Amino acid sequence: MYAGLALYGASSALLVEAGLGLEPWNVLHQGLAELTGLTIGVVSIFVGAAVLLLWIPLRQRPGLGTISNVFVVGIAMDGTLALVPDTHSLAVRVPLMLAGIVLNGLATGLYISARFGPGPRDGLMTGLHRRTDRSIRLVRTVLEVAVVAAGFALGGTVGIGTVLYAVAIGPLAQLFLRAFAVRRAPTGSTVVATGQPEGAILPG
Repeated sequence: MYAGLALYGASSALLVEAGLGLEPWNVLHQGLAELTGLTIGVVSIFVGAAVLLLWIPLRQRPGLGTISNVFVVGIAMDGTLALVPDTHSLAVRVPLMLAGIVLNGLATGLYISARFGPGPRDGLMTGLHRRTDRSIRLVRTVLEVAVVAAGFALGGTVGIGTVLYAVAIGPLAQLFLRAFAVRRAPTGSTVVATGQPEGAILPG
């Protein structure tokens, strides 16, 4: 779980460094970072905590993974940004963007397969789905369009990376979910499962 969360933050940082477009929520985080002067990782932590408060009226219950997600992703993002040198060459930025998207899918497979609870933003989506009786697809689309629009208005980066992420993250996450999925055997030993964890939600 922690390896997945740390890698998730690191992969997001690669997308920030590439400067060709971010994941929907990080468009908002970057826009708020520009507005407040805080780092994008710190903003991610504050937004995650604020979203977690919205779980209360939705009657969602956080797990270890939920609380860890709030802090680990933001810390890993800022740490990676501090280590990776700035680049201005498109020949470097494009591979950086592609690496960030693929690693994000791998990270998603790791932390969801651990089954310690969804992230704050995923839980908001599933909570709204249950309370409104609207489809997951519709709720996710509305949320992500809203955060991208707000983030873009605040100065967040929207570009080809945002589009590629939206198209690729579903198949990539499903691939890595199958690769990392585990189940408990009757004897109590852990074995590799052949399918996707039941009820897993792909993050946005």
